[in-house]
Parts: sequence; C-alpha cells; structure tokens
Amino acid sequence: MPYVKVEVTREGITREQKQTLIKGITGLITEVLNKDPQLTHVVIQEIELDDWGFAGDQVSVLREQGITADKK
Repeated sequence: MPYVKVEVTREGITREQKQTLIKGITGLITEVLNKDPQLTHVVIQEIELDDWGFAGDQVSVLREQGITADKK
C-alpha cells in the first residue's frame, strides 16, 4: 500500500490543485510501480510560512523580500 506525503507552504493552494496532485501522483505510482490505485494514499500537508525555513530564513521573511518559488 503506497503512501505519499506532499508538503507545501500554505499559500492558497486550491481544492482543484490538490485534486490534480492526488490524481497525478496516484497515476504515476500506478504506472511506475504497478500498484493498485485503490490502495494508494496521498496526503497533502500545508505548512505555515513561519514554520518552513530555507537558506537560513523563514519562508515568510523570504516572501516579504519578494522571493518566491514561482516559475519565472
């Protein structure tokens, strides 16, 4: 029974985006590992910006500086 945990910062990910992630990850696990999609679990956990750090700073501070993970 595959279990996949996705952690993202809490920045407005929509229900539809979560559904797309769950469907895509489930499909990939099924295709690559030949696992039953009915037994594949995907958990999406949203983390507060103050609780996630990168390069020595909280993500909330990085966002205030205009630094994002968005594709340019």
